[in-house]
Amino acid sequence: MSARPQLLVVDDDREIRELLAGFLERHDFAVLTAADGEQMRRVLRESQVDLVVLDLMLPGEDGLRLCRALRAESELPVIMLTAMDEDTDRIVGLELGADDYVPKPCNPRELLARIRAVLRRARGASSPRPPPAGRLHFAGWCMIPAQRSLSGPDGHTVDLTAGEFDLLLVFADRAQRVLSRDELLDLTRGREAGPFDRSIDTQVSRLRRKIEPDPGRPVIIKTVRNGGYVFTPVVERD
Repeated sequence: MSARPQLLVVDDDREIRELLAGFLERHDFAVLTAADGEQMRRVLRESQVDLVVLDLMLPGEDGLRLCRALRAESELPVIMLTAMDEDTDRIVGLELGADDYVPKPCNPRELLARIRAVLRRARGASSPRPPPAGRLHFAGWCMIPAQRSLSGPDGHTVDLTAGEFDLLLVFADRAQRVLSRDELLDLTRGREAGPFDRSIDTQVSRLRRKIEPDPGRPVIIKTVRNGGYVFTPVVERD
């Protein structure tokens, strides 16, 4: 992916296309536009595109048909623009392979945040980070990524689900950094994460019950208000 990702905005409303293109270009994206499926295909043949913003209601082939066609041909990320009251179409769009959706009338800042999150997931899916070698030590705990094992200060082994282990590994590998819920979803579940996935909160709660001295007053995984979570211990590797 280039340093300046290139987006394709597909919407039959010229005013919306120009508004979104101007806004996204001011936030360091290159933007191409198309008014319908025919123009979309021509742009995709002639240009390298990193993500498509695709309106659901288009003349001729609608957004659902175009999303199905895109997904049949590639893994190109797609964000759907959908009407507020079209719940069924939003669900169908996600089932067809859309990576996310934004309701119309579209808030450009929300769209920008969704685009950045989907591009992060796409980069992570294409180049997954290998697990760290050796052992990780923190707050008396010992984690061995290669064996997917965790032992406590008293030496006993703690059973973690696959999701809990992956989340703890992300925390330990990025200790003392504030990580938002979206970042944690990107790093643990990638493209499988849904647009309103709250599984991170559930897994953090379960992890706290297993590794915190007092889960009700966590000191290892702390909540950062309006920020996400931070893994506080110093992590040593051997």
